[in-house]
Amino acid sequence: MTHRSPGINGAFDGAGPDGGGALAAGLKTAGRRLLDVILPPHCLACGGAVDEPGSLCPPCWDAVTFLGAPACACCGTPFEFDAGPGVLCAACIRRPPVYERARAVLAYDDASRGMILGFKHADRTEAAPAFGRWLARAGADVIAEADLIAPVPLHWTRFWRRRYNQSALLAQALARTVLTGGRHLPVIPDLLVRRRRTPSQGGLGASARARNVRGAFRLKPKFQARLRGARVLLVDDVFTTGATVEACARVLLRAGAGAVDVLTLARVARPRAE
Repeated sequence: MTHRSPGINGAFDGAGPDGGGALAAGLKTAGRRLLDVILPPHCLACGGAVDEPGSLCPPCWDAVTFLGAPACACCGTPFEFDAGPGVLCAACIRRPPVYERARAVLAYDDASRGMILGFKHADRTEAAPAFGRWLARAGADVIAEADLIAPVPLHWTRFWRRRYNQSALLAQALARTVLTGGRHLPVIPDLLVRRRRTPSQGGLGASARARNVRGAFRLKPKFQARLRGARVLLVDDVFTTGATVEACARVLLRAGAGAVDVLTLARVARPRAE
């Protein structure tokens, strides 16, 4: 059900600079060390001291559950036992979701909740680069086939109050991290528009969540031609029942997208609602 990544700072891959970039790399390192003296890095979860910016302290790293195989090949619901490649959960067999595949980095639980809510509601946006690296690792298979990345949108009134869309920050951080075919994937932050302000999904069951977001999204007309036939990677912060991303995927497919995959920072590790 879970896997541990190679290091607690979220830097899953990278290469040393070549000779031409050695000076720039050295200056960057010196600048970061100076900044660390002025503003010491803190654990993304508990706020304790850490060695690297955008990292977790060892106790928080041990407490957080990183998701991976075995899981449903479609919606990503974690399995207790490995039943082989391509196996679907009961919910996806009974009612396949509108999107093709969903992947997530973390289990949304007591260990990760504070970190994610801090990013979402408390201006802890400095976590975005690390989260982007984590997303790149967890979503490697869906990223490889994507043509463009789009976040789940906020209604303009929530955006005005919060001053940022956390899902758009994740999408942009992800795009800066990965190269597909030698290029960065394009991000279209306003591909979708939330046409009405829906009540919070918190505390709602699966059916109520689906009703709450029904008809809540639309495609921005100027992107109609660009969307046609494209495989869209839809990015959000938390996957609970999948109602929000399914509502978005339905709009994209009706508007001409070739396929939609989903990548989220966290998910509630329970079976998808049937």
